[in-house]
Amino acid sequence: MLILAAILAIFVYGMIAAMLGTILPGLAQRFALSDMQSSYIATAQALGLTIASISVGPLIDNKGKKTGLLLGLGLVALSLLGLANATGYEMTVGCMLVLGIGGGIIVTGGNALVSDINPKRRGSVMNGLNLFFGLGGLVTPLISADLLGGDAVKVAYFAAAATAVAWAVNASAKMPPPTGERGFKASEIGQLVSQPALYLLAAFLFLYVACEVGVWNWLAKYMVSRGIPEASALRTLSLGFALGLLLGRVAVAPILIKIPAPTVTLASAVLMAVTTYLMLQTSDPTMAGAAVFCAGLAMAPVFPTTLAMVGGAFPKATATAMGIVITCGWIGLLASSPLIGAIAGTSAGGLSTALLVLPAFSVLMIFVNLALRPVLAKAGQ
Repeated sequence: MLILAAILAIFVYGMIAAMLGTILPGLAQRFALSDMQSSYIATAQALGLTIASISVGPLIDNKGKKTGLLLGLGLVALSLLGLANATGYEMTVGCMLVLGIGGGIIVTGGNALVSDINPKRRGSVMNGLNLFFGLGGLVTPLISADLLGGDAVKVAYFAAAATAVAWAVNASAKMPPPTGERGFKASEIGQLVSQPALYLLAAFLFLYVACEVGVWNWLAKYMVSRGIPEASALRTLSLGFALGLLLGRVAVAPILIKIPAPTVTLASAVLMAVTTYLMLQTSDPTMAGAAVFCAGLAMAPVFPTTLAMVGGAFPKATATAMGIVITCGWIGLLASSPLIGAIAGTSAGGLSTALLVLPAFSVLMIFVNLALRPVLAKAGQ
């Protein structure tokens, strides 16, 4: 029951991660949104994620994972219901802010819960859990395109119903309470933030999340701008990117048993730089789909494996350390979405030029990873 509860929570987060990219073309048409306004909607979600991640770690360490997961799932369900009934741009921004807060709590709580299940195979276990993130990301655009006709209201109601099921399962699951030994103490914050590994892991996730969520939020809109039909763009987001994330996490779990996590994430960063560049070079739906699928495969191990490295480097106050690192990831989204929107709004190349931020950030990930490796080696990872 414990594993099922964590799986459903991460599945829900996968659904809402794909939510904005799935409904953004429809919202842009419905409310006549500019690229800059679209970027503000993405920024509101990122701000919510940031607020949650930096604040929820101590709560989870002291009050338990169950408290955090129920709070996060409840906020997600409420925000989705609000999104389904949004009457304008301002209300949509507000709902996305609350959606981000709920999602940030789920990510921190779910990964902290699974981090404790099998410490010796933390990387494999966390990739196994996070393949359900990919499954959730696959479901949202696929159902939207093929069953719900791209209707943003119906998509939001569907996701709210799935979230309610996840909340019920988490409410009935028996989860271990926090103990004094593992609980976070304010006096330990100085020791935690003095570790160089924390900052390098945070920088790595900052760059990665900017890339991944950049694809979730902007890919479908970019493909539509290149003349690809909206339904085809949504299927590419689902059967291309989300499926790549899903299969990549299945494939990498056994690899992480034999190959160190820093090596796996370095290879991912190199492949991300190549694939995110290639997916921006074609208007052919088939070629674009293949490149996006490969980008999903390349990105698949990065988020859960980075959090596994955090769990290994900080066995005490794990949720707080994860919250800090995850927060930096959402700050990456806060930085990248306005940047992409601003470049798209002022550049002659539009989104084609703006989305070059993704391969550029991937290259920076390579350098951060190379700096991180000796630091983790000293910590015994």
